[in-house]
Amino acid sequence: MKLWQKQEYNVNQAIEKFTVGKDREMDLMLAEHDVIGSIAHAKMLETINLLTKDELQQLTSGLLEILHDVKHDNFIIEDGIEDVHSQVELLLTKRLGDVGKKVHSGRSRNDQVLLDLKLFIRSQIKQTVEATKSLFDTLIELSNKHKDVLMPGYTHYQIAMPSSFGLWFGAYAESLVDDLVTMQAAFTIANKNPLGSAAGYGSSFPLNRTMTTEFLGFDVMNYNVVYAQMGRGKTEKIVAQAMANIGATLGKMSQDICLFINQNFGFISFPDELTTGSSIMPHKKNPDVFELIRAKANKLTALPNEIALITGNLSCGYHRDMQLIKESFMPAFKDLNDCIDIANYAIAHIKVEENILNDTKYKYLFSVEAVNQLVLEGASFRDAYKTVGGQIQNNTFEPNAINAQYTHEGSIGNLCNEHIVAEMNAVLASFNFNKIDNAIEKLISLL
Repeated sequence: MKLWQKQEYNVNQAIEKFTVGKDREMDLMLAEHDVIGSIAHAKMLETINLLTKDELQQLTSGLLEILHDVKHDNFIIEDGIEDVHSQVELLLTKRLGDVGKKVHSGRSRNDQVLLDLKLFIRSQIKQTVEATKSLFDTLIELSNKHKDVLMPGYTHYQIAMPSSFGLWFGAYAESLVDDLVTMQAAFTIANKNPLGSAAGYGSSFPLNRTMTTEFLGFDVMNYNVVYAQMGRGKTEKIVAQAMANIGATLGKMSQDICLFINQNFGFISFPDELTTGSSIMPHKKNPDVFELIRAKANKLTALPNEIALITGNLSCGYHRDMQLIKESFMPAFKDLNDCIDIANYAIAHIKVEENILNDTKYKYLFSVEAVNQLVLEGASFRDAYKTVGGQIQNNTFEPNAINAQYTHEGSIGNLCNEHIVAEMNAVLASFNFNKIDNAIEKLISLL
């Protein structure tokens, strides 16, 4: 029997299969968070006299047993049970009798799943941030290591000006800083307590929403109960956009690598064991890892739009349409984190070619330096530009005598990596994951 059934009858099996969809599979990812949220809710119910101390003790003990099962992969959602909320309540009722039925007082499955998703999102963002920081550290290390190794820079896929591997690695490191700024904004929106909004219109019970907010380590709550429900889908979309930003950085870096490893470039290489081969061409060393990262990054770019299209024409209040968001959104964290981890592993083994600019096809890289030298000697920029342009056209340009000097902030000779690291550290500190960890640990340990 379903939680919402008022009398015994059999739900049409075709209807049940269609409406449940992949919810059981997705909800297994929410099980730990559902139990923790139920513990906080039960503790609050006892303070407003909807549970006795003995009933709270029974419920929290039962919930801790379920939490233990979840953490040891011994938790399942049984056939015929709609979702994780129903399964947890069913287990409590089987083990504790009527006491188990009291845990749902003052809440709805609507605010339960909102809470579960926000707790899930917080935990996943923490993993993403930690993985991103590890990749950032690798990129900064490589940038410092190869700061003096020059490479060509391009515009329009045409040879443009001198760059360096120090600049190239450092550029993607700084890009990750901005990506985590947007992730921190998404985290701030996710880190608001929706519990107590019930079905979106609150409860006539004297719930203490401030208490559950503190129990669960949220910064604040979603105050307006209607808006709490409106946050379903909106929160996921905002978080998905932040995920897509990291994905875009990974995708662009992967595209660079796929170009640079190409024999026509020959800027970099990887150990054989990090590439794949061809079944017919014995010479092939394919950058499959980075091609797949590039593709997965494009999928992440599409995710915010997918969520927007599901939710864009819905009025306020809950709609079953929102269930479908789980199927794309929740697994996307694993895809992103896997991409970050494998990119970090692979790029740590990159080999950089140190004499790229010895090739004569790169001699025009230094044309701007030749123009600037004439300016320093007193010529106007436009006249100097015409002079060097004429030399190039007449094939008399000689770059070997050019001594390129870059000293300004963020240039070849002044990478400013220490400032980029400081920016990253400031962003990381703003997440304050310790507050959440301490709150959850305290919630469980007090039991």
